[in-house]
Amino acid sequence: MWRWAVVWQGLPWTPVSSASPAPGSTPSGRSPISGTAPAALSLCAREPRVPADRLVAEMVPPPRFDSVRFSTYLPDPNQPSQREAVQVLEDFATGLGEAPGTATGRRGFFGLGRSRAPKAPAGPRGVYLDGGYGVGKTHLLASLWHATPAEPSRKAFGTFVELTNLVGALGFQQTVRTLSGHRLLCIDEFELDDPGDTVLVSSLLARLVEAGVALAATSNTLPGKLGEGRFAAADFLREIQGLSAHFRALRIDGEDYRHRGLPEAPAPYSDEQVTRAARAAEGASLDDFPALLDHLARVHPSRYGALTDGLTAVCLTGVRPVPDQSTALRLVVLADRLYDREVPVLASGQPFDRLFSEEMLKGGYRKKYFRAISRLTALARDAARLVDAP
Repeated sequence: MWRWAVVWQGLPWTPVSSASPAPGSTPSGRSPISGTAPAALSLCAREPRVPADRLVAEMVPPPRFDSVRFSTYLPDPNQPSQREAVQVLEDFATGLGEAPGTATGRRGFFGLGRSRAPKAPAGPRGVYLDGGYGVGKTHLLASLWHATPAEPSRKAFGTFVELTNLVGALGFQQTVRTLSGHRLLCIDEFELDDPGDTVLVSSLLARLVEAGVALAATSNTLPGKLGEGRFAAADFLREIQGLSAHFRALRIDGEDYRHRGLPEAPAPYSDEQVTRAARAAEGASLDDFPALLDHLARVHPSRYGALTDGLTAVCLTGVRPVPDQSTALRLVVLADRLYDREVPVLASGQPFDRLFSEEMLKGGYRKKYFRAISRLTALARDAARLVDAP
């Protein structure tokens, strides 16, 4: 299980170096590449600090989903559940315009200076999107956030991990006060593999439902479980226990759109190709993969988004299978943040579908690993233009 003692520092959200550069070394944030060409940036030289108030303000759909709407979701004509989900969610968003708490007025930061929200009505106050990888669940969840008739300050969107990080930064009671004035809370990639975190978030959601907050969540069905019924939904509703009555489960069938009708992910490039591309692309980083894995162990996962701030591409040399579970879980979080920010990943070494051992892919965290493979493959496909560029 992941457990960290988090110390949040009130510093600006900017990358800082862990140490002064040694004599003869490259400037902080740059990769020490020999030759006369400009050095690429380096993730390993970055140690960002993210203040807690920035965590709250950034709880919006990530850049990849800034412009998505229900109208831009293209249901597969062979999957009627996709079209049905759009209709149900559109109706759900419309209903939130009449949600309790609309007359509470603008709330102060961290929920100060506002009246207590009224109790929620009986019956479902949430939706759960159940489906496999790449069927557009996050697209639909972000569309729901955009369609909900409320100011952005009264809507929150984040992954399960980001929500647990928020509790770690603010404390449980302060998180309840901060979010209880919201109209809607969207939780993407709800994790069911850590009982402690699941109980924590379930307790938080119970308090928010009492305050009248509507909920929406997604998680993944394993690729091999598609067609076996509401596999993920059954797990989800069982784990959240008393909250299950507040959710309507929507099944979304279909194949992974990231691979639907698209070419196969490019094979890994050579070290020389990756290095040359990193030097040529302004804002690209270049790191040795094993060194990056070591660096991730020294940066809290809640800061991995800030770690990639301003990058146009991530270039990695020497990609190889991850050595252990803890390292693999950190890499999953980084993959999620890169995918959210649409940062291409160019790599040499082993292909991304060999990152995780067979034992890992059959273990308790397999959902995370399949998701990471899918997303890194999509980002590798995006990075092909870096090598092909003149």
